[in-house]
Amino acid sequence: MRSLVFTIFVYGVILAAGAFGLQFIEYQYLVRHHATETYIVIVALGFMALGIWVGLRLFRSAPAAREFSANTQAQMSLGISERELEVLRLLAAGQSNKEIANRLAVSPNTVKTHVSNLFAKLEVRRRTAAIGRARELGILA
Repeated sequence: MRSLVFTIFVYGVILAAGAFGLQFIEYQYLVRHHATETYIVIVALGFMALGIWVGLRLFRSAPAAREFSANTQAQMSLGISERELEVLRLLAAGQSNKEIANRLAVSPNTVKTHVSNLFAKLEVRRRTAAIGRARELGILA
């Protein structure tokens, strides 16, 4: 059994050397007849490999995303209720007053009241400012 494995290994090495030799001869033919194109391809492959290597080196140690924990103290100190917090999260998700009203099963006027209360508590005048302020305080992710 051992001699059979050795024989197969020897034939494999001989066939691999023959294939390598034939590929080398074909490469020599290719270089002689298409020298410019061959060198352009080799340089392009080299730059591609360099780009992949640099990309992997630069971006392999990206910081892992950490779990968000809301700042409940800021929420409590501002007097933001759970319902207002829910409205604030939906505002941050980009939903309109009507969409928020449908989602929470309340009237659009109730949503407007919650939004105006949030504006007063966060001391802002616009939705984007309210979302930004809430993120600064750690109320939203």
